[in-house]
Amino acid sequence: MLGAMRIVLASGNMHKKKELEAIFQGHTLLLPSEVGVDFRHEETGSTFLENALGKARTLRGLMRRAGAREMPIVSDDSGICLPALGGAPGVYSARYGQRETGRDLADAERNQFLLDRMRGVREREAFFVCAMVLLAHDYRFFSAQETLPGVLAQGPSGSGGFGYDPLLYLPERGCTVAELCKEEKNRISHRAKAAGALLILIERL
Repeated sequence: MLGAMRIVLASGNMHKKKELEAIFQGHTLLLPSEVGVDFRHEETGSTFLENALGKARTLRGLMRRAGAREMPIVSDDSGICLPALGGAPGVYSARYGQRETGRDLADAERNQFLLDRMRGVREREAFFVCAMVLLAHDYRFFSAQETLPGVLAQGPSGSGGFGYDPLLYLPERGCTVAELCKEEKNRISHRAKAAGALLILIERL
């Protein structure tokens, strides 16, 4: 590695920051608030990659307007996809159930909404997707997209992780993602695999 880098994460999610810090060891990962930016981005893309790149470019513009030092930006868009639902929730994973209920749902409520939609459905194949982008300059970026396959559990199990982690059951490990230890999750998860691919590029920059 040529040297430690300061990288800004296009997210305000502290859980995500901690997860990625374990992967980007030796580098400093900063939230937008730590560089004086109030970061917000409306996800309008039809793919995970479009949303991830959109977040990075939005943050780049906000940092410039705030006079922040220019640094590489890492962003991601992740979600859970179920073939039985035509790939839903997909890119709408973080907003799933919002239209039907008229409000933002907490993780547990969103998980229950998905379980209700899948009640009685025998085909329970499910997988996590993560598209991650490293924006080095305006027209120079790198991306990786990875998955973590499993099946949708009949109910939530485990207290680790966040989001849909308590629902994705991994048959080969006999547990949900929320029941994995942090070290194991940081080795096999969709986000870990995408971040690992970008880490190789980061160390070449």
